Amino acid sequence: MVSRVATVAFKGMEAVPVDVQVHMASGVVAFSIVGLGDKAVAESKERVRAALSAMGLALPAKRITVNLAPADLPKERSHYDLPIAIGLMAAMGLLPADFTSRYVVPGELWLDGNVEPVNGVLPAAMAVNARDMGLIWPQECGPEAAWASDDLDILAVRPLIQVLNHMKGTQVLSRPKAKIAEKSVALADLKESRVRKLPSVPLRWPPPAVVTC
Repeated sequence: MVSRVATVAFKGMEAVPVDVQVHMASGVVAFSIVGLGDKAVAESKERVRAALSAMGLALPAKRITVNLAPADLPKERSHYDLPIAIGLMAAMGLLPADFTSRYVVPGELWLDGNVEPVNGVLPAAMAVNARDMGLIWPQECGPEAAWASDDLDILAVRPLIQVLNHMKGTQVLSRPKAKIAEKSVALADLKESRVRKLPSVPLRWPPPAVVTC
């Protein structure tokens, strides 16, 4: 069985469509990720495994292959964690294909199952809106993604289990409202900076003679 989840790769400010394909088969137990991913992508399997375990889910004892298509497009950063996890849940029969096919999913997972914010929110949301699909985003990214369109379907999740609960109807997630992010750190004012004046050293000319023995 092969499950598919849509996500994006970033080429500068452009969000390029990426298809996350999850295949489970009998054979030697393994979990591999292919598709020209960097080190952060290769490490996704450990974060995904731990996040699913935090939900009380264990990966089946099968040969699991995750393909990030197109295979010749470099994949960077950690936002492939969430689509891989949702693809695995779909392959395990926990999420139906008609649900996962409606959304584009980027997000990083922590080991406790929480979905952490990622960069490139607005360009990705605008690209998703052009494709007439919904968006499953980290909760902190929801207000920024909402600026893309008033009609964009956004599921802003914090713990991963909220995706499963929303699909079952036990926890309906409301659409986030667009707002400007608040400054979390006060920036220094350049007018308060001072230039330290170094003491001047008088020049001696002609230079002192060198005495040799």
